[in-house]
Amino acid sequence: MPPPKKSKTGLIVTLSVLGGLAVLGGCGVLVAAVASVGSTTESSATGHSPAAKVPEKGAPSEADKAEKPAEKKKPAEKPADKGPEGDVKITGCKVNSSTTWPAADVEIVNHSDEKANYIVSVEFVNAKGDRLGEGMAATNNLAPGQKLVTQAQGLDATSGKVECKVTDVSRYPSL
Repeated sequence: MPPPKKSKTGLIVTLSVLGGLAVLGGCGVLVAAVASVGSTTESSATGHSPAAKVPEKGAPSEADKAEKPAEKKKPAEKPADKGPEGDVKITGCKVNSSTTWPAADVEIVNHSDEKANYIVSVEFVNAKGDRLGEGMAATNNLAPGQKLVTQAQGLDATSGKVECKVTDVSRYPSL
């Protein structure tokens, strides 16, 4: 008796997602190049530099400011970057009753200092910890501090209750 055939659906979906990310990344480079060519400063657009600011009546003069030491402002405290894994959490885990496919609701918050792209791998397991399948979620151009909720969809028929676990997070700068 020949061994049962393995489904390649997960591989096909993974390659499709990665191919789409590559296309979107290339489009981002084109948009950034066009945006940088189209931007100008006030002085280059008009041929004049901005007018010097005239101090208001009663305002301290430059000499007065020079006599007093400048007050140092504390920089706004920002949460420490916990790495890509700290940017992702599972907010829901279920099996779709009509398709019997598992799905995980994935919340991504960009805690880095720059726009970023994410690829999140999720594993679906049963109560015993047996692996039932995997899914992926991805997003592009997530601004610093921006939050997105997306879904990692499994493609293996599953019954019963499932648990969802993040197995890998890739974060890389948007172009």
